[in-house]
Amino acid sequence: VAMTPVRHDEGRPTRRCDGADAGPNQYLDLFKKPVQSARVGEHRDLPELLRGASLRVTKPRVALLDAIGAHPHADTESLIEAVRGELPLVAHQTVYDALHALTDAGVIRRIQPSRSVARYELRVGDNHHHIVCRTCGVIADVDCAVNDTPCLTASDDQGFLIDEAEFTMMGFINSDGCKVMKPR
Repeated sequence: VAMTPVRHDEGRPTRRCDGADAGPNQYLDLFKKPVQSARVGEHRDLPELLRGASLRVTKPRVALLDAIGAHPHADTESLIEAVRGELPLVAHQTVYDALHALTDAGVIRRIQPSRSVARYELRVGDNHHHIVCRTCGVIADVDCAVNDTPCLTASDDQGFLIDEAEFTMMGFINSDGCKVMKPR
C-alpha cells in the first residue's frame, strides 16, 4: 500500500495509508504503517516472517526471534543468553548482527528508555508506547488512546512530515508486582 501525501484543512501535509483525505481528528491513522502489527505469539512461523522481510533464514535469526517473542523488551545480553540456550556456540557478534538486520528490516523494534540499555520487541508496525517502572525497570506496552492522541500532534512540526511518535511513560508499579521495594 503506497503512502500518499495529502493536506489537512490547515494546509500542513499529512499521510494516510489508503490515500484518503485525513481530517484533523484522524491523527492515529496517520501513524499506522502498512505493515501488520506483530504481537508476541502471533508469529510462530518465524522462517516465513524472515522471508517476508527478504532476509535469509538462519538458525541464529530464528532462535533470536523466538527469544524476543518469549522475552519481550529483553536486552541484548539476555537475548544472547537465550539464543545460546538453543545454539550454545553462537557468537556474540552473530546476535548483534542479527539484531541490527532484523531492526533495519522492520521485523523487530529497538527501544531505549531513559537510563536503560537497548531492548527489543516483536511488536512493530503500530504506534504503541511503553511504560517503565522506575524502581525495577519492568517495561510494558501501552496502546494509544483512541480518538484522543495529543502525543501524535506536534505543536509546531517545524516543516517535518511526521510519520512516527515515540513516547515513554515512567512510574512505579502500584502493586506487589514490583521486583524491588518502592522508595518511600
